[in-house]
Amino acid sequence: MVVTANPHASRAALDILRAGGSAVDAAIAAQMVLNLVEPQSSGIGGGAFLVVYRADQRRVQAYDGRETAPAAVGANLFVDPQGRPEDFRSMVASGRAVGVPGLLRALELAHRAHGHLPWARLFQPAIDLAEAGFPVSARLHQLLARDEALRLDPAARQFFYLPDGQPLPVGATLRNPALAATLGRVAAGGADAFYRGPLAAAVVAAVGGHARPGRLSPADLANYRALEVAPLCRPYRGLRVCAPPPPAGGVTLLQLLGLLERFDLAQVRPGSAFFAHLFSEAGRLAYADRERYLADPAAAPVPVAGLLARDYLAERAATIALDASRGPGRPGLPAGAFPAGAAGASPERPSTSHLSIVDPAGNGVAMTSSIEDAFGSRILVEGFLLNNQLTDFSFSAGVVNAP
Repeated sequence: MVVTANPHASRAALDILRAGGSAVDAAIAAQMVLNLVEPQSSGIGGGAFLVVYRADQRRVQAYDGRETAPAAVGANLFVDPQGRPEDFRSMVASGRAVGVPGLLRALELAHRAHGHLPWARLFQPAIDLAEAGFPVSARLHQLLARDEALRLDPAARQFFYLPDGQPLPVGATLRNPALAATLGRVAAGGADAFYRGPLAAAVVAAVGGHARPGRLSPADLANYRALEVAPLCRPYRGLRVCAPPPPAGGVTLLQLLGLLERFDLAQVRPGSAFFAHLFSEAGRLAYADRERYLADPAAAPVPVAGLLARDYLAERAATIALDASRGPGRPGLPAGAFPAGAAGASPERPSTSHLSIVDPAGNGVAMTSSIEDAFGSRILVEGFLLNNQLTDFSFSAGVVNAP
């Protein structure tokens, strides 16, 4: 089984499975194609989280390929000379927003443990498609049409738009020889070809040479390490549900399930207004906790156990009314909670992709990958877009310099 956001990616993954590849192999092939055909959402300029199930060992593993902040970044990254928060949108489309990409290191780490086919083989579908070209989808066209910041990057304007500034029309053939060359280098040289050498130098130059330059250095790229991490697993109606731990959003998913477990959903018609009501009310509570308590555990304590404690979730679920909305969710007070600052805003953006793959042996992969905003930082380099992950930090006035 292969599920991705684009048929080109699904076909590439299926071909890898038919050639004897593992679920992880297929995920790598699919992700490279997604980088090409949905550049607004994910790619080697961003990051990812993977959860892998190994059937012969009945074992679940997780991999953290989240972007990291450059070493030179400090608390005043998004503060102007007068000490005021910078404008959020102008910082998104800037070199200052770019974090160290983690996708390739995470895929490499997972491939070493779970791959069956050679690394280079997995890049060929995307390389071939990048050279031959693919038709611009309606979704890509619409996103290009409404994005003003992307046009300001000279390389992106030349690649995605017509000479008069209009976006490439639906069905137009889009070729990306620069990405084909980049993927060819990574296929031949492994992830090191991205994190060291000419590709790394090109990334650093693009970030540092932006009108609003960032602080990414060659050492930041060379020193990046993806992590194998213990997945978060909790029971739900007789199943065992596993998700990646913070800084990924697995806590929120498991909270949502824990809140809904109070209700007899077998008696609720899927798609009904009542189901939407229960799901929305549980989501309000889970996301209120997310805004207040979730962070990167390398930088701040996260009360994971308290947030997922059954008695805490039962207490929270009891506040859900069956006949009315309680309005905006408010965070609870789980065990182990720490004093937190003001909650930040986390708008949903069309800039993340997810895939799910199961191979013939029963091994499975679930992967979420992203460059953060749609088209990331709007910086196109060597055929791919760089992330704007650093704008995940709070922009709320008064908490810019909070610990």
